[in-house]
Amino acid sequence: MATRRSFLKLSALSAGAVAMAPSRDELFAGSPPPGQPRRFVFIRKSNGIRPREIALPSFGNREKELDEKKQPVDVDLEKHELPTWLRALDDHKKHLTLLNGLSCKMSENGHWSYSSVMGAYKSGRNSLSGIKRATIDFEVAKLFPSPFGHVELSLTGNYSSFRTGIVAGYSAPGPHQRNYCYADPQTAFNELFKSVTDPGAVDSDNAMLSFLQGEESFKSATIQGYEKLKISNHINSIKAIQHRNKKLQKLAGSIAQHLPEIAPVHADGGINASTPEKQDAMTAILISALVTGLTNVVTYTIDELSTPVRGLPGNEGDRISIHELGHNGGYSGVSADRIREKIRIGHVQQVARIVESLKKVPEGEGNMFDNTVILYFPENGEGHHSHGTEAPFVVLAGDNCRLDIAGRYIRLPYHATEGHKTIGNWYTTLLNAHGNPIKHYGDLDLEMSRKKFDQVGAIKSFLG
Repeated sequence: MATRRSFLKLSALSAGAVAMAPSRDELFAGSPPPGQPRRFVFIRKSNGIRPREIALPSFGNREKELDEKKQPVDVDLEKHELPTWLRALDDHKKHLTLLNGLSCKMSENGHWSYSSVMGAYKSGRNSLSGIKRATIDFEVAKLFPSPFGHVELSLTGNYSSFRTGIVAGYSAPGPHQRNYCYADPQTAFNELFKSVTDPGAVDSDNAMLSFLQGEESFKSATIQGYEKLKISNHINSIKAIQHRNKKLQKLAGSIAQHLPEIAPVHADGGINASTPEKQDAMTAILISALVTGLTNVVTYTIDELSTPVRGLPGNEGDRISIHELGHNGGYSGVSADRIREKIRIGHVQQVARIVESLKKVPEGEGNMFDNTVILYFPENGEGHHSHGTEAPFVVLAGDNCRLDIAGRYIRLPYHATEGHKTIGNWYTTLLNAHGNPIKHYGDLDLEMSRKKFDQVGAIKSFLG
């Protein structure tokens, strides 16, 4: 478990923190839309989403036939019933999009995607050399700056226990850089809200950063070339953290009004907390981080294959392996499919809670959700052992988010056929809609290239 002091040093001196200084890409990222900032919540889940699981049970015969044959479908959600696991979103259909048919073959597939599903590249099992570019969450964070810039939360583990503290994450601030994330609710609470809960610690951090800045400045005066450039980046990163801390101290009054409540069970890493309890606490922290303005972008790995599942309703006494579920292993007489559905239901209840909480917070002439996009998606495509031919997304977007997709079930043409779209096209759409005019984000699909199908750019019909 990392201490605050060791994390500060890592943040200031590691390659990951170099991204805190404005990069060339950030300077030329384009201008964000005027008005309120847009917010993005990326929620990654493991074990895939099988396309049939997101299909609408009330499809007519023709719609069902087209969907099963993976042909284009576009229907109004208000005229249809949602799948059971998505029912918590019934009241939000006009903002909901069920997006089927995107592919992610250019990212890592199989059990894990690491950084690649959010960067549209092969990451080499998340090796630093394999991290090719800043992931999409960091790219949108550049468009809407905030004190923290980007916050990553992660409920992951080693099959029997959860990770705790500050650990390596899955997002990437830039090429060959790995982000850090908060692995348990108490650590996330302590670090994100310490300007209110422990202001003395912020003063201590600033003193340490001043010391580090002095050390690095001395080194910079005595070396040349590439090493001098690295030290200069370190100094810029230290200054960025100091600047952030000053902003946090000014926001302390607002933060104090929206502190999340964290139950005692989460103390000391929350080793006795159930999985639903951990998810509830992380959601509370995520909402507060957005409402207080600490960040406009949160990435949340709600589970991965090695995340232990304890306390699942109906299987409270079981220690469930998500990996075992992927191999059709059930527990206590409950089938793997049913348990997978219960896990998804729990996830979507958290998504609904985020939507409902943000809708209650006034902003401009509306509410905070009006300016928010939430994406719930599988890190590894269409199944436990995925091939990347399909990567279903559940999207909730507010009225001001410049996306013309709300209230619809959309199935795009199947992989490597005319009109097919990849996650690269989808991420390009998000960037173009919100101020970054990039021609194309991510790597191209090799099979699409061989067949000479157009795969560059945004999905034009999705732009509002």
